[in-house]
Amino acid sequence: MYRGNLPQNLGIGLLGKTVKVENLASDIIAFTLEREPQMNGELEAVIDMTAEHSDCNVILNFRNIDIITSSSLTRLLKLRQTLLPLGHQMVLCNIHPFTKSAFEVTGLDGVFTLAADKPAAVAVLRSNWPVPTL
Repeated sequence: MYRGNLPQNLGIGLLGKTVKVENLASDIIAFTLEREPQMNGELEAVIDMTAEHSDCNVILNFRNIDIITSSSLTRLLKLRQTLLPLGHQMVLCNIHPFTKSAFEVTGLDGVFTLAADKPAAVAVLRSNWPVPTL
């Protein structure tokens, strides 16, 4: 489990790329994603990691993302489905306006929790909001 066992900053190697992972608290892990096409594979790695170590809430930092593909949207939904039955949440932060409009057009802004930045995302997770249902 992640509680105290994950280094403060960790990179997960993936096809020559690294997903930046930060242990923000004992129950919050933040992943900084890269642009497409790397994002798709990175999300798959995040899904695998959270499935194996299901003891955390997840923050996905979109600071490097300006465009999102339907394939990555599908993986975000899959990650959400992995976390919710375990009682954990996922918050997306630092979302570019163009990417945010993709969430709005598809109606996914009502499915995912969005925050302005990492501190705001942590605040959302700490606010004891009820975990959304599937």
